[in-house]
Amino acid sequence: MISSMTGYGRGEVTEGKNTAVAELRSVNNRYFEVSARLPRTMTLREGEVREIIRKRFSRGKMNVALSITHENANEIPLKINSTAAKSYFRLLTDLRKAVKLREKITLSHLLQFQDIIEVSDFEKGDENEWALVKKALFLALDEAAVMRKREGSELMKDLIMRIRAIEVALADIERLALEWLPVARMNLEQRVKELSVDPAIIDMKRLETEFALLVDKLDITEETVRFQSHNKYFLDVLNSDEAVGRKLNFLVQEMNREANTIGSKAGSSEIAHRVVGIKEELEKIREQLQNIE
Repeated sequence: MISSMTGYGRGEVTEGKNTAVAELRSVNNRYFEVSARLPRTMTLREGEVREIIRKRFSRGKMNVALSITHENANEIPLKINSTAAKSYFRLLTDLRKAVKLREKITLSHLLQFQDIIEVSDFEKGDENEWALVKKALFLALDEAAVMRKREGSELMKDLIMRIRAIEVALADIERLALEWLPVARMNLEQRVKELSVDPAIIDMKRLETEFALLVDKLDITEETVRFQSHNKYFLDVLNSDEAVGRKLNFLVQEMNREANTIGSKAGSSEIAHRVVGIKEELEKIREQLQNIE
């Protein structure tokens, strides 16, 4: 079953004193794109996050936000950069002497330098936290997938309805094309008579040849058969479990090409009107396919 590219999912997992939350929003996009916002302790995991999402979805723009909170703020993985603190202290001491200040150097002076207190490197961080965040991410992906499938189901109903409408129009065109042939022959004979000086000397054999050429020119059997084949394949692809958006887009281009050819061969205004209706349905289908993964 097809999936929409629009969806939202949220996952929240709590273990012990830690709570991880993942939120994912996906929208239409021609390609696969991920924009991730991670905790500072997990910035090096962005590539892994991208691959986890890629295994679930193949198209769409994904915005994912991951966070982890701690019941006890003291457990936040911060550390003192002792080397930087000592270097700043010596620098401030030298500066104090250079300008002959009597004010003593205090902790508040040192805290003006942001790199004295820093977040621990991820390599030294807590693997359990990453495992917790992944659980939340998987929950968000599951929820988003359900939403995308649900919307895809509604899109599928609409697409099937439009393909059926095209099939009805094609059947009408085939019927109208057969009804048009006697009219075309009569029009040809009338035209020849009007142009001939003496209708009695009309070469009927040549007339039959010209009519055969006209029939061949107006024949749309090949186009309608191909079009019907495209319709059948379109419906088959809709029931596929794989991502089908790109394939169906290409198929609609082929269907539109057949419609144009039928329109160019149209021998009557009624056929031309049916072709216009088919092209309108194809345009609506093309617009809907922009939402499909």
